[in-house]
Amino acid sequence: MPPAHPFDDDKLKEECGIFGVLGTKEAANFVALGLHALQHRGQEAGGIVSHDPEMGFNSARRFGYVRDNFTSQKVMETLPGPLAIGHVRYSTAGSKGQTAIRDVQPFFGEFAMGGAAIAHNGNITNANALRRELIERGSIFQSSSDSECIIHLMARSLQRNIPERMEDALRRVEGAFSVVAMTRTKLIGVRDPLGVRPLVLGKVGDGWALSSETCALDIIGAEFVREIEPGEMVVISEKYGVQSHFPFRRQPSKFCIFEHVYFSRPDSILGGRSVYETRENIGRELAKESPVEADLVCPVPDSGTPAAIGFSLESGIPYAMGIIRNQYMGRTFIEPTESIRNMGVRLKLNVNRALIKGKRVILVDDSVVRGTTSRKIKEMILDAGAAEVHFRIASPPTAWPCFYGVDTPDRDKLLAATMSEEEMRDHLGVDSLKFISLDGLYRAVGEAKGRDKACPQYCDACFSGEYPVIPADKIDDGFVMKAAE
Repeated sequence: MPPAHPFDDDKLKEECGIFGVLGTKEAANFVALGLHALQHRGQEAGGIVSHDPEMGFNSARRFGYVRDNFTSQKVMETLPGPLAIGHVRYSTAGSKGQTAIRDVQPFFGEFAMGGAAIAHNGNITNANALRRELIERGSIFQSSSDSECIIHLMARSLQRNIPERMEDALRRVEGAFSVVAMTRTKLIGVRDPLGVRPLVLGKVGDGWALSSETCALDIIGAEFVREIEPGEMVVISEKYGVQSHFPFRRQPSKFCIFEHVYFSRPDSILGGRSVYETRENIGRELAKESPVEADLVCPVPDSGTPAAIGFSLESGIPYAMGIIRNQYMGRTFIEPTESIRNMGVRLKLNVNRALIKGKRVILVDDSVVRGTTSRKIKEMILDAGAAEVHFRIASPPTAWPCFYGVDTPDRDKLLAATMSEEEMRDHLGVDSLKFISLDGLYRAVGEAKGRDKACPQYCDACFSGEYPVIPADKIDDGFVMKAAE
């Protein structure tokens, strides 16, 4: 599988992307386009379920990219109807890296009042406890995914219709969830009470769309209407349009701040803010907080680009493409012998030697996770004749794992969990290393006074170790929470 990022092994893996359409001819085609725009959120596998009044429910689930599976006319003809939902996946729960086709969403269930399909972005933090309880009561699980718990809870609910059963089920669930679901006639969208994961509403012709990000609305020519609010459930039908209510107790929002830093596409809108402009602001904050004399500001492609532009604009140091990405990097086209493997990053990136030689270079990247790739890039820059290498990182040190839908290494594999900033600088062998402060990041996303320590405006657990939802399953497995200050 081609990596989504040149350094797929040293980046936090996105979570999943979800998309749904109601009220258009051949809805599955719109869903396929939407999933293509959300491919950055999950490259492992994808699935689509559609409903046609005459043909009933139909589904297709495949490993690999959307473009390789859901552009086939033969496949799309099996998904007729004016209503469809879809999902692109990177495994954040279940069999990580060993996905079986039965783990690929959307999941489908047949209930007394008709069928329903569900696609979930996020992570259920009490899934193990729920699964044990459901199995003891006779449920038979088909997958290793935490999301399947929702279908079984719906099946056991005594509520009268599917939206009410979904409400009932989600009240038992802890953690992060943005959900797109469908019945024979309805498209349903729900966000968890903290709104950790994104979900937006769009208008497409006479129909409606739900999406993880606004960039996927753009690809189908849909008008962005608004974000689904934290704790909100919308039930959309051709007869009644969008009906909204709030089935959960209202709580302060805790949207994932890393969506602004890395996960979301730069052409999306989050919280009324352009992701691109936010990342440029992050670069500006970095330049204010951690200035350094240098000749060039260079992004680590592609995720460091907007922040590098912001750093350059604020500092007055020229911006340059000092590292060029090979856009056609996919599977290694020759047998990956040891000598080829050792080329590693060079197959994916190349240093612009004529530009770099003799220069003091500031490299701007979005994050440092394990640090393995940062060292390789530094070596490439020095090999090209750079006089100095300074790293500036557009997020605070990632020192804690995420349990809300992002595949993060164990804490002992995170460089920032075991080293100070100075120790990381020495480990990476660079002239200087500076991360944006947590307050600086909050200012960049529009919080002028920075982070409210008493009640943080975002979920920033991967930086702070302060988890807004107790990760019950992980604590049962031995995870030790940060001690209260």
